[in-house]
Amino acid sequence: MLYIEAAEKFICETARPFEKAVYDVLYHHHSVDCAIEELQKFQNEDGGFGHALEADNWNPNSNPIATNDAIIWLYRMNAIESAKDIVEGIVRYLQTHDSFDENEKKWLFAIDSNKDYPHAIWWEKNDNGIDGFNPTVSLSAFMVCYGKREALYEEILCDALSYLRTTDKLGGDSLKCYLLAYELLKKNCITDIINLDVFKKLLSDWIGKVICPDTEKYGVEYVTAPSDIFGGLYSEFVSEEIRPLIKAELDVIGKLQKEDGGFDVSWQWYTSYAEFEQARIWWRPRVTLEKLLFVREMKYDC
Repeated sequence: MLYIEAAEKFICETARPFEKAVYDVLYHHHSVDCAIEELQKFQNEDGGFGHALEADNWNPNSNPIATNDAIIWLYRMNAIESAKDIVEGIVRYLQTHDSFDENEKKWLFAIDSNKDYPHAIWWEKNDNGIDGFNPTVSLSAFMVCYGKREALYEEILCDALSYLRTTDKLGGDSLKCYLLAYELLKKNCITDIINLDVFKKLLSDWIGKVICPDTEKYGVEYVTAPSDIFGGLYSEFVSEEIRPLIKAELDVIGKLQKEDGGFDVSWQWYTSYAEFEQARIWWRPRVTLEKLLFVREMKYDC
């Protein structure tokens, strides 16, 4: 059994101002104004995001992943239209093609300057710094929807769909970029680039492949659990095939709650940076909020 009041108390007492404001919006339906104000503190003058918005990468410089994270939060809070200044800044940053590989036509997953700041090992740039279409597919969809619609971004979306059709390997984080892209296109009624029905069917199939079937690993190992996808998002993708795994996670989720009421991260940095413990402190309220949203929205669905 999940102790909801303890989880809420944990968030209120330990979350950064931004995550606390997000909690107020998503869990208590407060105005988005405070959350937008707090989010803007992570935005640079060039319009991109950094400054440990993604708590295990302390690079203050603008980077595609942190910028994509900002878009995810705006979408989750239904605040894209309300955050005009933030959105205009993101468009301005993405238009510069900073950290964009012009040959591969993809934004970088990891940038060079990450190495100069505390970070988890996966943020170190290896080879060309590209990780499939993470976060390129969602950033391209954002530009089509909220920037100047250009053939380049439409081409990238078509390429991303082709990749989704042909690849035999896709991680949970990449899948969530595809899901965000689908939602942005659907929200803005953009149906003339890719077939959204086909896109949705492919995504549904991939959700079934990506969610880990071993429920004993949930919250213990870095695997994709149902709550990683359905924590307040993408409920239209809940299928009969996925419901048993959702129910299984609901049955075990209380066992993963710590004595302080919060949930812990399921990963290490695998680097020597001592700042991991501070990043963990920042991450835990976010993870706890996602569990609360998952339980609230899924317990009646299963």
